[in-house]
Parts: sequence; C-alpha cells; structure tokens
Amino acid sequence: MYRRRETRRGRLIADITNDLRRYSVDAQHIGHAFAGLHGLGASDLHALIAVMDAELVGDPITPGRLGELLNLSSGAVTALVDRLERAGHIRRDRDTADRRKVFLRYADAGAELAMEFFGPLGRRTDEVMAGFDDGELEIVHRFMAAMVTSMRQHRDEVRAARGEPTRRPPA
Repeated sequence: MYRRRETRRGRLIADITNDLRRYSVDAQHIGHAFAGLHGLGASDLHALIAVMDAELVGDPITPGRLGELLNLSSGAVTALVDRLERAGHIRRDRDTADRRKVFLRYADAGAELAMEFFGPLGRRTDEVMAGFDDGELEIVHRFMAAMVTSMRQHRDEVRAARGEPTRRPPA
C-alpha cells in the first residue's frame, strides 16, 4: 500500500487508493463539523446517516436494524434514538400494519439542518458528476459499490478479531 509503484497500473492504483483515503478523511472532517455544530456524537452521526440511507431506498430502518448496523446493544440504541428524537433530528413512526413495529425517520427539523449544512456539498458533487458521461458514472458506481462491500467486510473482520459481539444485519 505504501510502497513505490513501478507500473502505470500500479501508480494508478496507488493514486486511487490515496484519493479514497483523502476523501474518507475529508468526509469525516465534514461530518464531525456538522456533529459539533449540533451537539452530536459519532454514533449520533452514524445513526442519522443510516436513517437517511434507509429512507433513500424506501426501506425505513427499525431501532433493531440500527443497532445491527452500528453494532450497538438495544439499550444503547434506545438512548441514542431518544437523544436524536429530543433534539428534533429523527422521529419514531409506528407501522400501520403492525403497531408494535417502529420505524425511524428523519424529522423535518433535522432534515432542514442537514440540507442547510450539506446543500453546498451536494451542489459541488453535482458539478463534479456533470463532468462524466453515463457510461463513466456506471463504472464509477460499480467501483464504489465494490469498495463499500470490501470495506464493510473488513470492518466486520476487525470487529470479530476484537471480540466485539456481532449484531450482523441479515443479508
């Protein structure tokens, strides 16, 4: 990873790896800035991202699923959800078919805060993507999806090696 690359492909791989690392670090800084402005901790921020991701795909998340994703106990998830709900970031909605089931959703106030903060970044992202045609974007999407899968597999292996209880989401 940190060795000199002699071939064109090797240098390209090193450049991409470095870009991914820099992107990840910068994204973390931006996320921490948002969290700091709104009195959120790292788990709070990760929870908000999980709620947003679930809503974007039309499959709202339950507290149990949130705990699996964040590798948190049910008690920790309850405290986290209570804190985010009190702060106006999320709301609990009961399932209309099964009133015992609860879904977590972005609250309007929380969504407004996120849009205000992340809106400029979204516009910058749109500008960057406008410079790529559909075929290029499909390749980038395939690459990023594979990298996300690889990163999550590594995360799970690290958790297992550390002896963390696994609350792995169903496949």
